[in-house]
Amino acid sequence: MPAVPFRINAWLQYEVLERSTMLLSIHALSTARQKLRKEVFRVTPGASWEELPRVPGGNRYIRLDTGDVRHLEISYAVEATTRCALVGLDEIHRTAIAKIPHQKIPYLFPSRYCQSDRLWRLAMKTFGGTEHPYDQVRAISDWIFENIDYLYGATNVETSAFDTVTQRAGVCRDFAHLGIAFCRALSIPARYLTGYACNMRPQDFHACFEAYIGSDWFAFDPTRMAALDGLVRIATGRDAADASVATIFGRMDLTGMSVSCESEEFEAIGPDALERAAMMIGP
Repeated sequence: MPAVPFRINAWLQYEVLERSTMLLSIHALSTARQKLRKEVFRVTPGASWEELPRVPGGNRYIRLDTGDVRHLEISYAVEATTRCALVGLDEIHRTAIAKIPHQKIPYLFPSRYCQSDRLWRLAMKTFGGTEHPYDQVRAISDWIFENIDYLYGATNVETSAFDTVTQRAGVCRDFAHLGIAFCRALSIPARYLTGYACNMRPQDFHACFEAYIGSDWFAFDPTRMAALDGLVRIATGRDAADASVATIFGRMDLTGMSVSCESEEFEAIGPDALERAAMMIGP
């Protein structure tokens, strides 16, 4: 697939109630399939920040000290060029657990928000009869879309995959957690992905998930709100605890936010193509 350029802007505003430290994850990743240029990051004068060293394959984090600032504004802009790949379903084969690379093993375990051990019975009853692992994950994504209502305010930062399948409502984060939990219950490694999504309405940070099948990570979005080939990767992790946009140590209230991801050259891959192939968006 051809490389596609995207223009990204993010703006966050906080009321600082006491001096606080923030770990911020809004910087796009620079990877083999995602190139960055003209990156600009600004914060309100008086606050200090540093970009933490990144381990290979790890996320980018900004550590920010608010100092004496009481009204904090953060802005980020970048031009990102991504190159996705479509892989034919006949090229994707099941990998035995004994052959999965050791780096992928943690994505098989239950995690804070993805209690795959508690959802094993439901996963096996609903998806266990499907033979091919890619078809299983696609069935999981379809089931979530058809059975979970996308509803703002229905969940909070404590909501887990088990809560979501019980309440049958959530937002993109909850949809992703449930997809991951079902995959892991079926012994398919799965991870959480945050990114900027081109032309998504309303514009926001977006969460979906990736499943490791054969020898690659393939992307799925159970909300169907974003085109998979229009995603610009920010971070990945076992769940949202590893890939939160902002982790705050102190007291701060979010008072404003805007996000945009745009491109004149982007044309989403149609559903017919995704019936015959899987989408790989990196890293």
